[in-house]
Amino acid sequence: MAIWNLGSVNIDHVYRLPHLPEPGETLAAESYAVGLGGKGANQSVAAARGGAFVQHLGAIGRDGLWTLDRLRSFGVGCDAVAVGETPTGHAIISVDARAENVIVLFPGANRDFDFAAVATALCHAAAGDTLMLQNETAYQVEAAQLAQANGLRVVYSAAPFDAEAVRAVLPYVTTLALNAVEAEQLTAALGITLEALPVAEVLVTRGAEGADWYDLAAGTRLFQPSFPVKPVDTTAAGDTFAGYFVAARDSGASPQEALRLAAAAAAVKVTRAGAAEAIPVRVEVEAFLATQEQA
Repeated sequence: MAIWNLGSVNIDHVYRLPHLPEPGETLAAESYAVGLGGKGANQSVAAARGGAFVQHLGAIGRDGLWTLDRLRSFGVGCDAVAVGETPTGHAIISVDARAENVIVLFPGANRDFDFAAVATALCHAAAGDTLMLQNETAYQVEAAQLAQANGLRVVYSAAPFDAEAVRAVLPYVTTLALNAVEAEQLTAALGITLEALPVAEVLVTRGAEGADWYDLAAGTRLFQPSFPVKPVDTTAAGDTFAGYFVAARDSGASPQEALRLAAAAAAVKVTRAGAAEAIPVRVEVEAFLATQEQA
C-alpha cells in the first residue's frame, strides 16, 4: 500500500529561549537553527521512517529547493511537489526551557498551487491507499473528495484548527486526528459530542496523558499511555505520532499496535531538538520499545 500526503513544506526558524515572551517583552534567544518543517512534511517523514511508501503532494518556492533534497533523504517521494514563484512557507518557532513552544506560521506556497497537479498524482493511487491531510494547504476538500471516491482511506489532522475547514472536509474523512484542545474546540463548534462526529474513527492525542482511538461505528475506545521521558522539544511530536500511526495501520497493524508504536516514536522525538530532522527511524523506536518492555 502507499501513503499520499497533501501537506505543507515549511522552512523552520527555531529560537530557544529561557521562557516564552510576554506581550511587549524583548527577549534574547539562546540559540537559533534553520530546518525542515511543516505539519505535512513532518508527517511524511514520520510515515516514511515508520516504514511506509510515502509520496508528498504540495508546493514550495524556489527558495526551498533544499527542502526536497531533505525530504528525499528521509525516504519521501517528492515528484508531485510543485515549485513556483511564491516563497516557501515558513514558521517562527520559539521553544522554552520546559520544551513548550509557540509557533507563528506563514503559509506561502502551501496555499498557492494548482489542484490539477494533485489530482494527476492521485490518479496513481490505488484503492486501499491512504491520503493524509492537514489544515496548512489549499484544496483539502477537493483532495479528500477525490480520494474517497477512489477508495482511499482519508486521514485528516485538524490543525491548525479552523472549525469551518474541518466541517467542510468531514464528509470525506475516514480518520479524524485531533489533539485534546482541538477536540474540545471542534465539539463546541459543532455542538455535538466526540462520539457523535460523522467519521469512522477519531484519534485524540493528549501529550503526556497519552492518546485515545475511537471506533465510532463499533462504539469502542482504546487508550495508549505515553512513555515517560525527559522532553527537550515537543515540536512535531503530534506529527510524529500521526505519521507513525498511519504507517503502522497501512502495514496492517491493529489499532492498538499502531498506537503503541506511535507513542514510542513521539516519546523518542521529544527527547531531541528540531522537527523533521529529529523524527526517529523505525529501528530506534523498536529499540526504545524493547527498553520499556524490560523495565
